Amino acid sequence: MIRNIVFDIGNVLTDFRWKEFLVDKGFDNEMIRRIAKASVESPLWKEIDRGVWDREKLMEEFVKLDPEIEKEIRRAYDNVHGMVTPRDYAIPWIKELKEKGYGVYYLSNFSDKAYMECADALEFIPYTDGGILSYRERMVKPDPQIYQRLLECYGLKAEECVFLDDLEVNVEAARAEGFAGIVFENKEQAERELIRLGVK
Repeated sequence: MIRNIVFDIGNVLTDFRWKEFLVDKGFDNEMIRRIAKASVESPLWKEIDRGVWDREKLMEEFVKLDPEIEKEIRRAYDNVHGMVTPRDYAIPWIKELKEKGYGVYYLSNFSDKAYMECADALEFIPYTDGGILSYRERMVKPDPQIYQRLLECYGLKAEECVFLDDLEVNVEAARAEGFAGIVFENKEQAERELIRLGVK
């Protein structure tokens, strides 16, 4: 029986709008492509969320991938407010689930910089029963240990949890640890799949 709903944050409870964010900063399409290739679309992006490297180390590593645009890379990420933005349904949905008796948690790859500078997108957090942000744990999804950390921290049983994430690889990793899993497309689709799992 499902007793706990575990949400990813980006593109589930919030929008992770990195392309629009770079447009907002005034970069043209070609520059956005280059900045993205050196940062958000590179394997290095996970190191932001892992929280081991300091910000200058991260910037240095991004710049190594395209040294010609160092100034633009640094300007892009000097402040990331607006990269993660709220979704209107997040708080009402969490409140509805909790009123029905479910535990509600979050499990997300998230950086300390985004946590501080996009705080307005995270106003749902106090309504949850708790959760895991990757930068605090020094590990990222789909590492099996991050799912186990959530269970240990809150005394949860994997078979009583369903995990919703927009990335299939993260959902599959959760399933491997005993969670039920839903690949999130939109709220309506997710609610239908929760009903199929017995969540009313």
